[in-house]
Amino acid sequence: MSKLLDGIMEALLPPRCVFCRRTLRKGESGMCASCAASLPRRAAPREPGREAVEAFIAPLEFTGDVRDAVNRYKFEGATASAGVFAGILASCIEGCCAGEYDIISWVPVSKERLKERGFDQSQLIAMAAALDLGTVAVDTLQRVKNGKPQFGMGAAERYVNVQGAFAAADGELIAGKRVLLIDDIYTTGYTFMSCAAALRAAGARSVLCAAFAGPARRGRAE
Repeated sequence: MSKLLDGIMEALLPPRCVFCRRTLRKGESGMCASCAASLPRRAAPREPGREAVEAFIAPLEFTGDVRDAVNRYKFEGATASAGVFAGILASCIEGCCAGEYDIISWVPVSKERLKERGFDQSQLIAMAAALDLGTVAVDTLQRVKNGKPQFGMGAAERYVNVQGAFAAADGELIAGKRVLLIDDIYTTGYTFMSCAAALRAAGARSVLCAAFAGPARRGRAE
């Protein structure tokens, strides 16, 4: 109930920048002009993939105001941020991999996490980004193993935590298709790799993985 009330209050209050929280001026939407010009953009938004992943794509670094905005979105129910995140991600996708995918999907949360938060953060971003790109996002994966929350885990723990965690939801839908898989953030890339492995095992031709924010370091995903 508290999250619902928080959402109502968010809608009633003057619109604020999703990043710095300053009140927006006339003509600004979602984020202020200052943040639009100074967001920590990644020098290389597209990085080589590994294992079943064709490539990792993310326009922004997961740091500072970007990290704070994502945390408010995921943990404080600031769902209005999804449209802003999706717009930035969609622009990056157009520049990095236009024409390289057939369907758009997302990394699903567990049933427990969905019940706790009341929404699937990656699904909302994927659906909004797909609309910006002139298509729709479709459900291709299901989480079959509930791993522990990965915050604070080392790379080795993260790798083990997501192994076998996903399975294709509809093999006929993805067979022979090039899938663009969306998540809110990625750090090690292991969740993406686990999802991509499940999609490839079900017949997907290729899997591109895109997130709103990625590792702050400018180099290959680790």
